[in-house]
This record gives sequence, structure tokens and C-alpha cells, in this order.
Amino acid sequence: MQRWRGYEAVPGGWGRSVVTIGVFDGVHRGHQAIIGHTVKRARDLGLQSVVMTFDPHPAEVVRPGSHPAVLTEAVRKAELIEQLGVDALCVVPFTPDFSRLPAEAFVHDVLVEALHAAVVVVGDNFRFGHKAAGDVALLDRLGRSFGFTVEDAPLVSADGVVFSSTYIRSCVDAGDVRAAAAALGRPHRLGGVVVRGDQRGREIGFPTANLMVHRYAAVPADGVYAAWMIRGGEHAGRLAASVSIGTNPTFSGRERRVEAYVLDFAGDLYGERVSLDFVAHLREQRVYDGIEPLVAQIREDVEETRALLR
Repeated sequence: MQRWRGYEAVPGGWGRSVVTIGVFDGVHRGHQAIIGHTVKRARDLGLQSVVMTFDPHPAEVVRPGSHPAVLTEAVRKAELIEQLGVDALCVVPFTPDFSRLPAEAFVHDVLVEALHAAVVVVGDNFRFGHKAAGDVALLDRLGRSFGFTVEDAPLVSADGVVFSSTYIRSCVDAGDVRAAAAALGRPHRLGGVVVRGDQRGREIGFPTANLMVHRYAAVPADGVYAAWMIRGGEHAGRLAASVSIGTNPTFSGRERRVEAYVLDFAGDLYGERVSLDFVAHLREQRVYDGIEPLVAQIREDVEETRALLR
């Protein structure tokens, strides 16, 4: 998959293409359907498929301070998009100047002049241009003028729930990682670098990997979870882990942390970048009267994790 930073980076000899546009945070089942349709249409027409996305999230530029929790970091999002068979990924820096680009200029400068769009595939709630003034109807009218067609991909849903990044963020925020996984088509993943914590886990016989995560990362609600720890990339090994998220209330902690006890593992993870794939929520955070009841509960968490992930 070719990768371009900015539509100005599209090669001069780039031919006509089938393009889809969106933030695609999470690359969830709805996104997969839109991108999959784009790839299929491109192959049917003998053209190249292009996914156009934005960095940072447009909300942060249009309404500073409103950056939503991020389901997939940029590198992970690109990997997931590539796995869908896309020919090229164009990441457009969403700057204040770009946000002021009128809808008509966006179509002319980006879709026509840079990407030579023959077909544009978008969801039926797609908006574009300054103040989101453009919609699918306007895109269709402009397409007739500029010589491309517009295909409106329907939203994907199940049991009356429409899969969207907003819905999945709400699931993660509530700790419902099973519902998030159902909408994503895979477990919700949280990545970070293992840093040193208070070493309390080691003192009580359950050493944990303390993850430093991105400030905008979609971190599940406080509680204990069964998860897989991924080391060394997508195709490396995975380890069963019992993950605690919260402030360690038994020890009067204040800083919210993500700590993973890796089952049957005795190695050193400090400084390593790892990911956690959340499988199930085990319980809420609780305050214990002392170390012994806490250790007993951790033992139960570990055995429940082992059974779930067996």
C-alpha cells in the first residue's frame, strides 16, 4: 500500500481511482464495509483504491479541546486499512487552513486534481468542506460536473445498533469491551510503553506491567479485565493477562493507571511497547481492608482470566 502525507504528495502520474473519505477511527465493521466496497469497485473497474483520512481528528481543530478518545492510533489504523486490500492511503493534515476550504474547492483540489476520482464512496452521513457545508447531495451534483460518480454506502448495524466510532467509544468508556469488540470485529486494543510503577504488585507476588498510554487513547472504564498482551507486532506472540485499570483505591492511589499482570511470565518488559486486546470485563474496582483479601481477589481474577482465555 502506498502512503502519502497530504494530497499534494500524490504522484503526478497517478491515474483515476476509487476514493473513500473519512476519519475511520477504529476501522470498525461499518468502516470495513465502506472500504471493502471501495476496493471491490476499484478492482471491478481496473482502477486504484484510495482511502483518504485526516490527522489530527478534525474535531480538535474545529473545536479545540474536544478531541474524542482515539480507538486506533495512526500506525494501527494504517495497518488495518492495508489489511483490507487498499492500494493507497492519503493522510491529510487537518489544519485550520484546510478546515476553511469550501466544499467546492475540496472536491476540485483534492478529489479531481490530486486523486483523479472516478468513483467516490461515502457513508450516507458524510459531510465535507468549511463548516461541514457539503453533504452527499452536493457531492453528487459536483460529481456530475467533474466527471465522477458518488456511491452512498449504507450504515452497518446489528440488533438495531448502528456501528459508529461514537458508539464504540461509549462501550469502551462503560467497560463493555465485549460490545466494543462486536462492533469493531476484533477486540479493542490499547497500546503503550511499559514504565516503572510503585512495585506494589511485585511485593505481593503479582508483578504488573504499568503502561504509559497516549493522552487521547480510549481507555476502558475502571475495573479488572481479561486481555491478551501483544508483544513485538501483530505476528508475534500473545500472552494472557489480567488487567487492572484505576487508581489503586486500596492504597489510596490518585493517578489512574493501566496495569497488566501477565500470566505465567517472568521476563522483563520495561521500556517495551506492548498492546492489550481486551476480551472481557471481570469486575469493578474495589477497596479492600488489607493485603490478604486483595491478594485473594487477585488470585480469583487470574484464574477467571485463565479460564476465559484458555
